[in-house]
Amino acid sequence: MGAYKYLDELWRKKQSDTMRFLLRIRCWEYRQLPALHRCTRPTRPSKARKLGYKAKQGYVIYRVRIRRGGRKKPVPKGQVYGKPNNAGINSLKNTRGLRAIAEERIGRACGSLRVLNSYWVNEDATYKYFEVILVDPQHNAIRNDPRINWIVNPVHKHRELRGLTAAGKKGRGLSSGRTNKHNPSRRGVWKRNNTWQARRYR
Repeated sequence: MGAYKYLDELWRKKQSDTMRFLLRIRCWEYRQLPALHRCTRPTRPSKARKLGYKAKQGYVIYRVRIRRGGRKKPVPKGQVYGKPNNAGINSLKNTRGLRAIAEERIGRACGSLRVLNSYWVNEDATYKYFEVILVDPQHNAIRNDPRINWIVNPVHKHRELRGLTAAGKKGRGLSSGRTNKHNPSRRGVWKRNNTWQARRYR
């Protein structure tokens, strides 16, 4: 077994004494840092490499802090002046996962970089922490590498905002192996199912 296999095994056993201690210490450190900050290297190198990271020029790792919990509706006095089916305030959940939101935040902050993927690193009662792999599409090391230069194309600008990363696809319901009913998009499917088309001469 290589070194990465051992690292993977450690991360699988998150309730072992070693990992509980490490995660607790790291969580304290992350709380002192800004909500978005750049890492010198990935916290989980084996996971990062599986998701496409290479330790070479043009690849960047950012750590993002996201507040946990549901999405309370931001209305004044907790009152929605409308129909009762829209009156919910507290029990609303976000359509997308927190990892997709983390990718979106860092994608907005680093507009010239492309989001490749992301992974979980830590959590406490209030926050979840994710590390996001970003790629610099202007760097020659990226542009000349046939394995990654697909991301240079302008069609991949802000793929995290359009639900094209792994976390975004999961939120769109495209990751399950079962028959997919969400193609080409949620709104497209709704429109198709709610449009009545009849032949002209029938």
